[in-house]
Amino acid sequence: MKSLLRLIPYLNRYKKSLLIGLIAIIGSNIFTVIQPHFVGRAIDDLKYGLESKNLDSFSLLYYAIIIVGFTLIAGVMSFITRQTIIVTSRKIEYDLRNDFLAHLQKLHFSFFQNTPTGDLMAHATNDISAVRNVLGPGIMYPADTIVTFVMVLTMMILKDWRLTLLALIPLPLVSFAVYKLGKLINVKFQERQEHFSKLTGRAQENLSGIRVIKAYVREDYEIQTFKNLSWEYLKKNLVLARYQSIIWPTMFLLVGISLVVTIYFGGIRVIENKMSIGTLTAFFAYLMMLIWPMIAFGWVTNILQQGAASMKRISKILDIVPEIRNSENLDLSIKDINGEIEFQNVNFKYKDSQNPILKNINLKIPAGKTLAIVGYTGSGKSTLVSLIPRLYDVTEGKILIDGKDIRVIPIEILRKNIGFVPQETFLFSETIANNIAYGVDEIDNEEIIYSADAAQLSKDLDEFPKGFETIIGERGITLSGGQKQRVSIARAIIRNPKILILDDALSSVDTYTEEAILQKLRAIMKNRTSIIISHRISTVKDADTIIVLHDGQIVEQGTHEELLEYGKIYKDLYNKQLLEEELEKL
Repeated sequence: MKSLLRLIPYLNRYKKSLLIGLIAIIGSNIFTVIQPHFVGRAIDDLKYGLESKNLDSFSLLYYAIIIVGFTLIAGVMSFITRQTIIVTSRKIEYDLRNDFLAHLQKLHFSFFQNTPTGDLMAHATNDISAVRNVLGPGIMYPADTIVTFVMVLTMMILKDWRLTLLALIPLPLVSFAVYKLGKLINVKFQERQEHFSKLTGRAQENLSGIRVIKAYVREDYEIQTFKNLSWEYLKKNLVLARYQSIIWPTMFLLVGISLVVTIYFGGIRVIENKMSIGTLTAFFAYLMMLIWPMIAFGWVTNILQQGAASMKRISKILDIVPEIRNSENLDLSIKDINGEIEFQNVNFKYKDSQNPILKNINLKIPAGKTLAIVGYTGSGKSTLVSLIPRLYDVTEGKILIDGKDIRVIPIEILRKNIGFVPQETFLFSETIANNIAYGVDEIDNEEIIYSADAAQLSKDLDEFPKGFETIIGERGITLSGGQKQRVSIARAIIRNPKILILDDALSSVDTYTEEAILQKLRAIMKNRTSIIISHRISTVKDADTIIVLHDGQIVEQGTHEELLEYGKIYKDLYNKQLLEEELEKL
């Protein structure tokens, strides 16, 4: 239950609405609880009138008007309660969901590598909805229950305190039963939510990887796997429902015992003329009013236990401190960068890795120059460039931009000045134009056209039904691999960054298109610091400096001509590509 205390700041934002709702609850209960008193008086007047044969119909009409009037007022108050407390819970749900997503956006890249997407989706849907129930029904019904219980109990004691004590004997048993069952419900609900995360994750992977599933004819396998997960989820739901279902009969049984006690002992007091029939009727009505608080008590316990379990799961995410964040030594005077990059004794290893990926990297890239990085697969090329925009932080050493440690540069300023085209292209289910303009605040059609032309994408637009306004589907599924890469290149170009990083960004285009793109990029990269990673020597040969990475270390460095003369790995890669080209011609 401690996890629910985190919701207090959200409640404070809407304390005025909540206060109005609580006042409305009190008002509604006042006009509801007073009604049985008038019903009892009406029955006594009716009895005495029949016995004395002097029945006053106007007095009965008077009671009827009062009861109907009080019912209408109580109804209005209940409406106000729902329009304040329940609506407030929806607003807090909106705030919490936005805060949750905002926190996710701040988390480090490695977090998303180690956390299933389905798990996060379950947090953002089911868990937040369960928390919202705590803030709506979880506030309204306990408040209503407490106020009703106090008022009804007061009226019952005023009517007959002895009979009240007898009628309330089963109540301690209610509290004990709800406490025990509530703890079990909390555990079972948390188990169900964790399994729901697995189910959501599997569904998400099926939809994202549908082409692979079909290509390998694994539809039946995936259907069976999902069916097994669904069956386990069903069983966990049934176990939870079993525990929840015990609460309701328990409530009715214990309240039923109170009714039997009231009828028996109250009937005796009426027979002995120690209580009027109207008073017993009112007393019985008050006891009936306690049925809902008892039921609501069990129901709200369910809600609170489920909400606490969900908030605990959400809190685990919210408590994660971003590993990549603005430091306390931030230099707020930095508003822009020129683009000089320097690696000083940089070492890096991933969090769960035993061996370092990069070792003793010393490298300087003057502003406006082009660096190319080549090497065998797994040599650390992508990791090296990922350190520049701080997707990861160095383990040892430091990276300088314009002579300043990148950790003192505001992350927003650093990344705003970097155009990054990663190996794995990701496109949104949007238009081509919106995907290209994703990294800029204002969409300029002329800049979109220029960027698309530079990326050699313009010639493909004739194939699309609506040109730039064509929706490309989730992850750009309607585009080829080369078209996806060119959209990503255009997305980086349109930002007009001071540092341009192309991580194997031309691997899916043919050599003719590659050369056309490079010709355009040479003009764009002029006076702009550029880093190109490629397996093709033709892509990197015109760079100002080329480095060769091997086993996380810089083993060769120089121009294309120098490396052909003195390099070993570079020359080996070059000769292999020449051989491949000759074989293709044959």
